[in-house]
Amino acid sequence: MNNLDLTDQVAVITGGARGIGYAIAQRLLQSGASVSLWDVDDAALESAKAKLSSLGAVHTAKVDVTSEASTQAAADATAEHFGSISVVVNNAGIAGTNAKTWELDVADWRRVVDIDLTGVFLVCRATIPYLLKNGYGRVVNIASVAGKEGNPNAAHYSAAKAGVIGLTKSLGKELATSNICVNCVTPAVIETDILKQLTQQHIDYMRSKIPMNRFGKVEEAASLIGWLCSADCSFSTGAVFDLSGGRATY
Repeated sequence: MNNLDLTDQVAVITGGARGIGYAIAQRLLQSGASVSLWDVDDAALESAKAKLSSLGAVHTAKVDVTSEASTQAAADATAEHFGSISVVVNNAGIAGTNAKTWELDVADWRRVVDIDLTGVFLVCRATIPYLLKNGYGRVVNIASVAGKEGNPNAAHYSAAKAGVIGLTKSLGKELATSNICVNCVTPAVIETDILKQLTQQHIDYMRSKIPMNRFGKVEEAASLIGWLCSADCSFSTGAVFDLSGGRATY
């Protein structure tokens, strides 16, 4: 593991209690940051905090990212606890069910878009003022290769992740002279519990699209995201970083 210097940084990680979010928290803590884990699952938050606290300062907040009141309250509580917020990782998301676009349940469409896209907007809306107050910050949004290419039978997820890419580009330009870099990562499938939401047919399809013929590991995701959270990432903003085993090369 390459060393990163995140000393004195305070990082918010949504969906931080498990999977990619947990791995990101672990990497940032090992690099000297303090972290606030935001998640909707109380039990998972308690478990994650118990495991990670030996690495550094860990704060938790139960957050519904689709709620303006919930995200704002969590941002305020995090800033009060640590004194500031300087890093934001928007990782929370769901895959939704698989179906043809014209057969998708409308409620499922709205839920996926609400969590995966509107949730990113609301978290940014609540936290960016704290980054501006610092005169420094890093924002990393977790999009997906599906947002570049569009996965069949996953129009809601693909559309939401394409929206995250667009939001990242807009926000990056808005903050380009504020010493705040905003970037996103577009993973192919990473081995996490989200696979349990998908059919085996859909899983096999996604693996077949990856030239490396495997799914990514959470540690690989955390490594790239950790760098994007650091001051070393200083001349990239509004950018999209591939993490797809060769599936997308643009």
